[in-house]
Amino acid sequence: MHELALAESVVAIASRHAAGRRVARVELRVGHLRQVVPAALEFAFELVAQGTPLDGAELLIEDVAVAGRCRGCGAESELPGFPLACAACGGLDLELLRGDELLVEALELEDDERRDAA
Repeated sequence: MHELALAESVVAIASRHAAGRRVARVELRVGHLRQVVPAALEFAFELVAQGTPLDGAELLIEDVAVAGRCRGCGAESELPGFPLACAACGGLDLELLRGDELLVEALELEDDERRDAA
């Protein structure tokens, strides 16, 4: 289950950027080619986040569709399945434009005042 390793990386990145502040939400962009199972990633995230500034944080996952540009005809199109082929001409020589990313897009941090009041 590679989702566990991904969750560990997300928690490490978010913790580093939070610099000790509590994290309320993590927004993640995951390309379809990463073949991530969202429910498995959410479960792994909850496990890995326990005892960290991300404990109880919401994980929002945005699935990013695969898109490419055909080197043969120049058309840009979404690529819904394998084989990845140009929607215009059927060519297989494609430049990948999106769909392979795995990015922590945004963090929502709690104010120190809210944390002190709790």
